[in-house]
Amino acid sequence: MPPLWFFTDQARLPDPLPVIAQLPRGLCGVVFRHDGAADRAALARRAAALCRARRLILVVAGDARLAAALRAGLHLRGGRRGALPLPGIVTSSAHTASDVARARRAGADIIFISPAFATKSHIGAQGLGMLGWRRLARLAGPARCAALGGITGRSVRSLRKICAMAGAIEAFIPD
Repeated sequence: MPPLWFFTDQARLPDPLPVIAQLPRGLCGVVFRHDGAADRAALARRAAALCRARRLILVVAGDARLAAALRAGLHLRGGRRGALPLPGIVTSSAHTASDVARARRAGADIIFISPAFATKSHIGAQGLGMLGWRRLARLAGPARCAALGGITGRSVRSLRKICAMAGAIEAFIPD
């Protein structure tokens, strides 16, 4: 599994394709969200083609049909899965112990535990910090855990002994 994951964010980066085009070949995954985009399916197809060309793993957030159509994995929100079979790799977000348990039951390969640190995605929300993140990660069992939320070069280094993967938005966006 790639150690770095780029989470698309429609509000902060309406067009994620330039960032995807710059991701290191074979070292990153992409979690395609862009839920409210009017052209979500078309943008997802372009993102999938770019990910294939760059040997990047793609997972689609919350839409098993679109993920299957793109031959991509699926990203669950809080471990919640629908009735459809899960395609390929399965990732999940988790903010609580209940989310981690749901993600485990759903068979998530990677659980993104969030927010590891204070983040612009959830202004005012307190980050879990190293101890809180580790507490939730211990509940994940065989699933791999990744830190998400407030991830920068500095913050991810503080987790290096307990975390081998990280997801981010702004860390990938050029200044």
